[in-house]
Amino acid sequence: MKSITIRPTLASWRKESRGLLQQGVAPEYIFFDDGTQTRSLFSEEQLLTEDYPTPHKVKNATSIRMPKSFLGLAELVACNRENERWRLLYEAIYRLNNGEKSLLSISTEPLVRRLQSLAKEVTRDRHKMKAFVRFRKAGEDSHSGREQFVAWFEPTHSIVELTAPFFAKRFASFDWSILTPERCAHWDGDEITFTEGVDSSQAPKDDELEDYWRTYYASIFNPARLKLKAMQSEMPKKYWKNLPEAPLIAELTARSSLQTEQMIEQGPNREREHVSAKVPLGAQHPDTDQAGLSPQEALARIEELSFRQIDEAAVACRHCPLYEEATQTVFGEGPPHARLMIIGEQPGDQEDIAGRPFVGPAGQLLDRALAQAGLVREEIYLTNVVKHFKFKTQERSRLHQRAHAAEIHHCKPWVLAEILKVRPEIIITLGTTAAQALIDPNFQILRERGLQVTELAHLAPRVIATVHPSFLLRQKESRKAAQEFSLFVNDLQLAAISDPSKRLSPSPRQTEYHRDSFKNGR
Repeated sequence: MKSITIRPTLASWRKESRGLLQQGVAPEYIFFDDGTQTRSLFSEEQLLTEDYPTPHKVKNATSIRMPKSFLGLAELVACNRENERWRLLYEAIYRLNNGEKSLLSISTEPLVRRLQSLAKEVTRDRHKMKAFVRFRKAGEDSHSGREQFVAWFEPTHSIVELTAPFFAKRFASFDWSILTPERCAHWDGDEITFTEGVDSSQAPKDDELEDYWRTYYASIFNPARLKLKAMQSEMPKKYWKNLPEAPLIAELTARSSLQTEQMIEQGPNREREHVSAKVPLGAQHPDTDQAGLSPQEALARIEELSFRQIDEAAVACRHCPLYEEATQTVFGEGPPHARLMIIGEQPGDQEDIAGRPFVGPAGQLLDRALAQAGLVREEIYLTNVVKHFKFKTQERSRLHQRAHAAEIHHCKPWVLAEILKVRPEIIITLGTTAAQALIDPNFQILRERGLQVTELAHLAPRVIATVHPSFLLRQKESRKAAQEFSLFVNDLQLAAISDPSKRLSPSPRQTEYHRDSFKNGR
C-alpha cells in the first residue's frame, strides 16, 4: 500500500488522483494522508511499499473522466471530516473510469449510498451555519466608515470556505468575520479572505443590539406552537451558547404550558367583521339584480360596470347561501389589464380571513411553482370561480367543502365579468371546479389537462387547464408529490412560451367535444 500525501482540499486530491488513475492504481492499494487522518490501521511497512499491481493503466490524462455529477458530490464529501472520504471518492472515480459509467445513478450501491450520506451531513451542517451564525457589532472602520461585525461558530465539518459566499451575498453592506476553530472567513465589501482558525476568546460576547433582539424574540414566542423535540432536533443545544436568545429559551418553554391554557380559555379571535355587517341582508346593487335573467343577460349588464362596482355587486349578492357563513367576499386581485389570469375554485380559510385570493398554503405552493415556471405573481390577475368560502366546522377548524352546481352558477357572472374587464391573453384554470365551470361540465382534469379548445376563445386566445395546488398538497408520497409538482410547473410554463402548440396540443377528444359544443350552441 502506498501513502499519498495531500492537502485537505478537493483540488489537491484531484491532482493526485488523476496521476494515480493514469497508472491504473486500484483503490485498495492507496492511503491518502491529508494530515488529519490516523494511520494506525496500517504498519509503516505496508504504507511504504510501492509495489502494487496496475491492471487498468490509462494511456493519457485526457481519457480520464470526472463527471459534473461526481464533482458536485465530491465538493460536499471533501468537506466532511470522515477519515475515509478521500479513499471513498477515489474508489468512485476509479470505478467510473473502469467500466461503471452509470455508478452514481445506482441508488442501492453501498458506495454511492455512503457518499450521499456524507454529502447530506455536510449539507445539514451548512444549513445550521446559515441559521445559527449570529453577528455582533465590533466597531466601525475608521477609513471607510463601514460597520464591522464578528460571529463565532463551531461547525461539525469543514464548511467555512464553501458557505462563506452565502454570507457575502446576504450581508454585503457591512464588513464581517466568521471565526471558527478550524478556519475563519472575512468580508471587506469586495472579496472574501480566509485565515487559520482561532479560539472563542477572540469573538465578542455581546453587543448593544442584542437586548432589542431578546425583547423581540420574547414578544413573538408562541407557546401553542412549541414542540421541544422538534426544536432540539432543528436547533441542538450545542448552538445555544452562541445565540443571544438562548438565556430566554428555558424560561419561555417552562411557562409555555400556562400560556397555552390561557390562550385556549380566551378562545378564538372572533373580531372579524362578517360580510352581513358590511352589507345589509338582502341588499342588491341596482344594476346587477339577476332575478329572472339568464347568465348571458346578467353578464351583459355587469360588463358596463367598473371593477369597483363589480366587487361591490359581488359583495351584495344573495343568490346562494354561501355568504351567510363566510367572513367576506374574496374578489380577484392583480393588474387590471394583466396578460395572464389564473382562476381557481374558491377561497380557503386564510383567504376568507384576509379577503385576498391565494394567500394560504395552496397559494404559497402556487407562488413557488410560478417562480419555477418563470412567471411573476405581481403581473398576474388571480381570482376564483366561487367568491365565498364554503366549509364545515369540525371542532375548532373550518374544513373546505366543494361548491355545488347551483352555487357555481350564481357566482359565474362575477368571474366572467372579471375576464371581460381584464381581457387577458391567457387564462389558466386551476382544479376541476374551475375547468367544469368555464370549459366543459364533464371536464376530467387529470386526463385533459393542458391547452384547451374552448368557447372562451373570444375572451382569451389561449386557455390552459391544470390541477389546483391543493391537489399537490394532498399527495402524501414524496416521489408522487415531486412528479405532480413537476407536471404542474410544466402546465404553467405553457403560459410563458410564445407558441405552446409546439409543446402540447389539445387531445382529439377535446377537439371533437368542443366542435360538437359549438354546433349545438352550448
